[in-house]
Amino acid sequence: MAAATCLPLFVLVSVLMAASTSPSSAAETPQELLLDFKASLQDPSGALSAWSSSTPYCNWPHVACAISAAANATVSVSISLQGLGLSGDLAASSLCHVRGLIALSLASNGFNQTIPLELSRCASLASLNLSAGAFWGPLPEQLAMLTSLVSLDLSRNSFEGQVPAGLAALGGLQVLDLGENLLSGVLHPALFGNLTSLHLLDLSRNQFLDSELPRELGRMSSLRWLFLQGSGFSGVIPESFLGLEQLEALDLSMNNLAGVVPPGFGLRLQKLMTLDLSQNGLSGQLPEEIASCSMLRRFEVHDNAFSGELPAGLWSLPDLRVIRAQNNRFTGRLREFPGGQSRLEQVQIDNNSFSGGIPQSIGLVRTMYRFSASLNELNGSLPDNLCDSPAMSIINISRNALSGTIPAFKNCRRLVSLYLAGNGFTGPIPASLGDLQVLTYIDLSSNALTGGIPTELQNLKLALLNVSYNQLSGRVPPSLITELPAVFLQGNPGLCGPGLPKDCDADAPSRRRQGLAVAAAVASFLTGVALLAVGAFAVCKRLRGSESSSSPWKLVLFHPVRVTGEELLAGFHDKNIIGRGAFGRVYLIELQDGQKVAVKRLVNSSGKLTFRVAKNEMEAMAKIRHKNIAKVLGFFYSGSEGEVSIIYDHSQSQVGSLQDLICAPKLTICWKDRVRIALGVAQGLAHLHHDHAPQVLHRNLKSSNVLLLGDELEPRVTGFGIDRVVGEMAYQSCMSSDLSYKCYIAPEQSCTKKPTHLMDVYSFGVILLELVTAAQRPAPDGESVDVVKWVRRRANVTDGVSQILDPSIASAATQKGMQATLELALRCTSVVPDRRPAMDEVARSLQAISFASVHPQTPMLTRSPGTLEP
Repeated sequence: MAAATCLPLFVLVSVLMAASTSPSSAAETPQELLLDFKASLQDPSGALSAWSSSTPYCNWPHVACAISAAANATVSVSISLQGLGLSGDLAASSLCHVRGLIALSLASNGFNQTIPLELSRCASLASLNLSAGAFWGPLPEQLAMLTSLVSLDLSRNSFEGQVPAGLAALGGLQVLDLGENLLSGVLHPALFGNLTSLHLLDLSRNQFLDSELPRELGRMSSLRWLFLQGSGFSGVIPESFLGLEQLEALDLSMNNLAGVVPPGFGLRLQKLMTLDLSQNGLSGQLPEEIASCSMLRRFEVHDNAFSGELPAGLWSLPDLRVIRAQNNRFTGRLREFPGGQSRLEQVQIDNNSFSGGIPQSIGLVRTMYRFSASLNELNGSLPDNLCDSPAMSIINISRNALSGTIPAFKNCRRLVSLYLAGNGFTGPIPASLGDLQVLTYIDLSSNALTGGIPTELQNLKLALLNVSYNQLSGRVPPSLITELPAVFLQGNPGLCGPGLPKDCDADAPSRRRQGLAVAAAVASFLTGVALLAVGAFAVCKRLRGSESSSSPWKLVLFHPVRVTGEELLAGFHDKNIIGRGAFGRVYLIELQDGQKVAVKRLVNSSGKLTFRVAKNEMEAMAKIRHKNIAKVLGFFYSGSEGEVSIIYDHSQSQVGSLQDLICAPKLTICWKDRVRIALGVAQGLAHLHHDHAPQVLHRNLKSSNVLLLGDELEPRVTGFGIDRVVGEMAYQSCMSSDLSYKCYIAPEQSCTKKPTHLMDVYSFGVILLELVTAAQRPAPDGESVDVVKWVRRRANVTDGVSQILDPSIASAATQKGMQATLELALRCTSVVPDRRPAMDEVARSLQAISFASVHPQTPMLTRSPGTLEP
């Protein structure tokens, strides 16, 4: 957990200094015990190769000893094996016999097992860190036996079941981090009654918890960091929380909380630096006393139902960096900023009812890089110094009642996005915008601008220029008209140029020359595509042609399953084929005991994939455990052919793929089910991207690679990591010939050699659009629809959103959720990779949308089409 890096120094000192005796083995020395432990590990990178009997163990890498000068003896041992790629069955009993072991870190490895119960015998342990270690199963009650613990970090694993009430016995615990697991049930009040020494408590992102915020938390008077976000907490914020006077960070976001913020909140929590109450159902007016939190740096209350004015003193807090209050019912005027003394970086107050003008002092805030106040009732003219901050990058004040002319914005050297749509601006478009070299997104639609489109805008590398529905006239600059969809120019009868209703008479000769050039370019492009297709076909034919080979095979299983190589070979029959893709075929094979497995038969194009390489890659894939990720049981290998067949678990309740549902004559699943499917896929991808070292990329995400199970249509992502098995050359060749995947490919994939997680985000965004629009079905001409282009052509036209949303489920009850999902999908499919959110952020957004689909009263941003960002 990120917050764990901010632990106070005295906590870490306590971890290193606290020591108690533990029984040691009379038969073995500490050196021998640690070598026994090493022998139980799989260490593919050789990180522990220096651990040997010829070197004192206190000199080994990753081992630290504290020596008593008086007694000339070791008094404490700390072992840190974090991020070494280790796996295997831990010989914990050997570890626990090492005298003076006070700190053990096995974080960021791939053990893929439950917590060994023998660890509970490490009585001297003061610090235990198993975070992101691929551990799973219930938390053992025996952890309560580690009574010397000061720090316990079990975050980012797959632990399930209830939090053991017995942990209350760990009275000296100062750090308890259980975040990002699968814990469930109700939190026992006794759990917190005795943990009065806690400085950090993290129960975040355990979405299956079913509990109100425990009042007993308010007794933890030493608590400094409290992270409870995204864990399904309900009810109100207890007044007992006012007793947490040492609190520096409080995150209650993404829960189901309701009611008001307790009065006196700010007066008691004077040390608070981070306050996040966002994405709940909280209401009422925020207490004015919040402005008494003079050390506050982040203030996030967005996506609630708060009303009234923001606390008056909030704007002038000296250390405040972030104000995020969008999607509420706030009213009143915006307060003046304290000018050069302010450290504000972000102000996001969209979709409220703020009125009055934009403060003149905004340009004096030198640190401001984002000011977003769309969908309010602001009026008056724009301050001339609006963009005087050297850091300003994003301005969004669309859908207000602003008027006057648009300032020159000459000082906005870092401005990337400028959204002024849906106001009453008049006068010309400033030609000086063309001097802002990084300006990429401009939306000036639905105003009353006059004059022409400045030719200087051709200097910019624009991803969006929307000037529709103004009073512009004259010739559209040639490069802009070829790059812009016509809908971004419509509503300006005076504009002329190729493709527009009005022709520019003087352009006729140039239009003919331009047509010849385009025709030549198209011909060259089609010739290149044809050559590429022939080459790709040859490669893929070679890949698939060797499937009939009878070479010797090796079968490797990572999970218990009764299958033989002969069964699999016999099952490679056309009657068992349930899917075909760019890399081969998928067979559904029934085994002798009645169990069924899905086998994806691949071939390495180079024929040089060794068994050792295949085993390493497949073993890494088999260690991935998540309820929304298809389980890899093992693989089948042919050495002479370089062929690998991946064996997947096949649930008896599997009903098909997401593509099957989307391409059905009528998509019958309701909106709530669609959101649940999207959330499951997002959580599975987030697990691949953020919970593994090294990071796992999917690189072949599409709706046919999302399997659906049972009546609840639980999604499971399959087909990930195939590029690492078949090799990059075969992957690239086959993907270029896979027309079914074409619309899922991120635009930058054709011009970069290094894949990124943001390419997976793009593919996921396409799936989101399919769920919102049901637009993946074949078009009348038989070709598949590129849903991204289809949506973008309609997103910024009048009443465009109503044309996009699937009419079979669009209603007053679902519209807000569908529009929020549409906006998220458009962010995921942005043409600029850095504007796409990470998958963990996408999952959090979908959690909020899912909650709102069950609780329709929850406010949610409903943007008008003109503000949908690319």
